Parts: sequence; structure tokens; C-alpha cells
Amino acid sequence: MPISQLIVLAIIQGLTEFLPISSSGHLALVDELTGWADQGVLIDVAIHVGSLFAVLIYFRKDVGALIGGSMALLRGQMTDAGRLALYLIAASVPIFIVGFVVVSTGMVDGLRGVATIAWANMIFAVLLYWSDRAGATTKTLAEMSWGQAVIVGISQAAAVIPGASRSGVTMMAARFLGFDRREGARFSMLLAIPTILGAGAAATLELAETGNVTLQSDAVIAALLSFLVAWAAIAVFMRLLESMSLTPFVIYRVVLGAALLLWVYL
Repeated sequence: MPISQLIVLAIIQGLTEFLPISSSGHLALVDELTGWADQGVLIDVAIHVGSLFAVLIYFRKDVGALIGGSMALLRGQMTDAGRLALYLIAASVPIFIVGFVVVSTGMVDGLRGVATIAWANMIFAVLLYWSDRAGATTKTLAEMSWGQAVIVGISQAAAVIPGASRSGVTMMAARFLGFDRREGARFSMLLAIPTILGAGAAATLELAETGNVTLQSDAVIAALLSFLVAWAAIAVFMRLLESMSLTPFVIYRVVLGAALLLWVYL
């Protein structure tokens, strides 16, 4: 694989996975605009593993607490961290169900068109802007309920549409429910852990079936680049949310969507 393709894919995955701008949409656009050959399952696994490690390390205190809370649950003790772990599990169920249906029925291929990505970017950008401006926004994750966790999880299922943005729709739902920007982003990123693990496990099974592990050095480079970019993106984004709204990301998505529609229809 050309090193340029490897670098572009890793950077796009790392940069867009946790920002509300759609990693799947951008990766699909790379395929459409460049005509590069498919990177293969191994590289897909590698860039997802890299971004997974980034969120695990950045939120290591939360992850440690979640592990401790889960162990306490096994002993019959309910803690705040254990409750959050259960919320994350419940919120992950919808995307697993919808993702399985979309992939097993072949619908996934029909969702990768440029027009779909353009419209999804624009529609969900408007919803993200609305959510960021609506109602009180002071709730923390300590105040989250089962119903709210499930609502965020249901919204995440929309991420099967390239351009919708997994992080964008989950932050949108959290904002509509009245959560603080940073708290909404925090839940969104923690929710990415089981989601990426699920996607990575499915890709790994596919890889095991094909037995294609000939690109090991490329995979290591892709994982490392994805990790570094994702970690930097998370750190900068969480810092920006202390003093910035989500409007800049909304503007970017609307402009991108409009440009893509012009390219498709003109």
C-alpha cells in the first residue's frame, strides 16, 4: 500500500472518530475522490485499534473507575462507576443491532454514496446546532438516568449512515437532554469504547477467516499514526469545549455537505 494512502487513512480516522464530523463519511469520501484500492480489513482493524487506545489512555481514570465499578457489580455492589458502566452497555445495544442488520443485509454498500454523505452532514449538523442551543445544559453524568442513556444509545444507531457522525449524534442527544458540553462529549467518547471494540471484533473475525495478515508493518504504522492523531484530537477538543460551542463543527459540516451536493448534481 502506498505510504501516502496509509498516512491519509490513519490521520482521517484519528482526527474524525471523536470529533462531531463523521469518520465514516470522511473515509468513504477518500475512496470516492481518490480511487485508491480498498485498504483491506487489517488496516481497518489497525486504525480502529489506534483510536481505541487513544480514548482508553486519555480517559484512563474513567476507564479504571469503570473497571472497578464493574468488578463491584459482580460482587453485588452498585457504585456510581458501576451504574455508568451499565449505562454504557445499555447505550451500546442499539448500534450493535442496527449495525448487524445493515451489514448482514448488504445495506451498508448503498449508504456510502457521496449524496448520502452530503445530506447526512447537513441534516445532522443542523440538529447538532439546535441541540447545542436548546434548553438548560448543566447536567453531569452523575445525574444520568437509564432512559437518558438509552436515548443516547438509540441516537448512536444513526451513525450507520456515513456523514451522520457517531460522536455528533450522541453529543446531540446529550445536549437535547440538558447535559453540559464536556459531559456530553465525555459520555460520547466513553461510549466509543464498546462500539469500536465491537467493530474491531467483527473485522478481526473477517480477517481470521481470510487469513490475510501480510501487511503487518503497514498495520503497525497505521495504528500508531491513528493513536497519535486521535489522542491529540481528543485533548484539543475537550479543552476547546471549556470555552467554545459546537458551532464551528456545524459550519464545517454544512459547507462540506453543500460542496458535495454541488459536486454531485452540477
